Amino acid sequence: MATAREDSAAHEADQDAAAADPSAAPPSAAPPSAGPPAELAPAALRALAHPLRIRILDLLPSHGPLTASKLGEIVGESSGSTSYHLRQLAKHGLVREVEGRGTARERWWERTPGGFSISTVGKDSPASRQTAEAVNIEFLRLRHERVMAFVRAGQGADEETLKKWDGTTTFFSSNKWATPEQMRAIVEAWGRFATEHIDPLSSQEEAPGMVPFEIHFDAFPTIDPQGNPL
Repeated sequence: MATAREDSAAHEADQDAAAADPSAAPPSAAPPSAGPPAELAPAALRALAHPLRIRILDLLPSHGPLTASKLGEIVGESSGSTSYHLRQLAKHGLVREVEGRGTARERWWERTPGGFSISTVGKDSPASRQTAEAVNIEFLRLRHERVMAFVRAGQGADEETLKKWDGTTTFFSSNKWATPEQMRAIVEAWGRFATEHIDPLSSQEEAPGMVPFEIHFDAFPTIDPQGNPL
């Protein structure tokens, strides 16, 4: 009974888990709003349930608009393959063409502004829940890869670079005991914080001095559905 949220550049990434079920997943794109992002529709979730499509959707926010050819170079696939998967994602509003950029032969694609959520709650079949869980796991795997890549990159950084970025990065973990109501209050407080401090950072990609950042917030019970420690 968990919900994961994936946000585009217009509503950067956050994930929340509200009950003792370790599965989680992301949704279909929706216009930016102050409330929680819309749940990904079943058809969109099925369309997203492909590792390469998840990788494409995961790459666009940090890399910015890309062509099918450039995506192919990054993921090691042909431009024909990435073009096909981009069109499938576009059918469900997860990506879109960049207006006024590109040609009929070379289209530029970006993540659709706004976020989406994927939850195992309310799914009408075990297969639907498994699909949601599989998509969530793949997003989390890719996220972990980026964290580890960042840590490794820091080992080769010079002192000037390290000082420049000092204080801009943190990895925070806290283990407490709380009721579901208290956990829900923390997740809601995070949502208010994100609206006030993170959402205003949207649409700054072209401004001088900007670099892509990724922000995480995790809250989840460290027990399985039967109450056993994870």
